[in-house]
Amino acid sequence: MRFFKTPRFFRLIFPNKTWGFSRLENTVYLTFDDGPNAEVTPWVLDVLKEKGVLATFFCVGNNVKRNPEIYQRIIDEGHAVGNHTMKHERGTKTTNQAYFQSIEEAGQLIDSNLFRPPYGRMTISQTRALKKKYKIIMWSWLSYDFDNKIPFEIVIKNAEKQIKAGDILVLHDNPKSFDRLKFLLPFLIDCINKKGLAYKKIIVQ
Repeated sequence: MRFFKTPRFFRLIFPNKTWGFSRLENTVYLTFDDGPNAEVTPWVLDVLKEKGVLATFFCVGNNVKRNPEIYQRIIDEGHAVGNHTMKHERGTKTTNQAYFQSIEEAGQLIDSNLFRPPYGRMTISQTRALKKKYKIIMWSWLSYDFDNKIPFEIVIKNAEKQIKAGDILVLHDNPKSFDRLKFLLPFLIDCINKKGLAYKKIIVQ
């Protein structure tokens, strides 16, 4: 079963992870995973700049190494960054030693106390260890920009109905998602604006 809105029981089962923020501030948090990418990320940054939107980019270390100037542009334009491992490893299929080494290596390139596990998957022991150094940021609404099997009409319906203040939204600045992202990002920004919500990048002390 596909969930756009993260089920409440996820938050209860995994309380050491951040699934959303207070609804009292009337803001949402756009986040992008997997970049920076030479083709996709500059387009995303252009759209965000045009719309006056701040976001948070969870970057893969190898992509930062390949595209340091784009990574620097993310920072220069006021966005937040987070660690998304060095090679986009799935924690549940990676030994703890290899997983922590990947995150540490990425951390040498990405100066942030924010971490998001690729695929949203990691073990309990990995979570316990990482929470000592990082704020583990998950999400409360998933755009499915990576899944061509889900019609745009379904995404639109769920966005208009479900997105609320405090939500963390996930999109992807990678080539696989780009064709859908070209439609979804402008739509989501317009949808959020119509709801009267503002945007914030994620900053957790």
